[in-house]
Amino acid sequence: MEDYLKELRKRAKHMPLLLPHSVVVLFNAEGKVLLEERADDGYFDFPGGGIDLKEEAETAAKRELLEETGLVAEKIELFKVYSGEITHYVYFNGDEIYGIDLVYICKDYHGELIPQKEEVKSLTFFDLKNMPSKMSIRNKQIVEDLLNSKFTK
Repeated sequence: MEDYLKELRKRAKHMPLLLPHSVVVLFNAEGKVLLEERADDGYFDFPGGGIDLKEEAETAAKRELLEETGLVAEKIELFKVYSGEITHYVYFNGDEIYGIDLVYICKDYHGELIPQKEEVKSLTFFDLKNMPSKMSIRNKQIVEDLLNSKFTK
């Protein structure tokens, strides 16, 4: 997606783009969720990223999880799709996006936690009822929706 996105940015400059993303909410055995502290803005985020051209959303979710955390998802399940104002983001360079964010749940995984050096400052498991305050509006909504879902009952 990187080459595709670079070409779009050449043409669109900083104007808002609509971009698809796959996101993974990974639960450990204690029911805590994995968050990454982003290297670029210090916000806490769920692992995830852009869906490449011709790539299936589920494949992108598993790829992004592996790239950013070192963990391999054995099985994931679609939780919810987020879009609109809640997914609006402006990068430091002025590039603006609105996401269509497909959020998956993962409880079956293996591997060793290894943060991706370029994008991830740290990886930590948090209790859903005690999340860091430095989270995007979308991520706060995901947490609220998770607390009211079958995944936390």
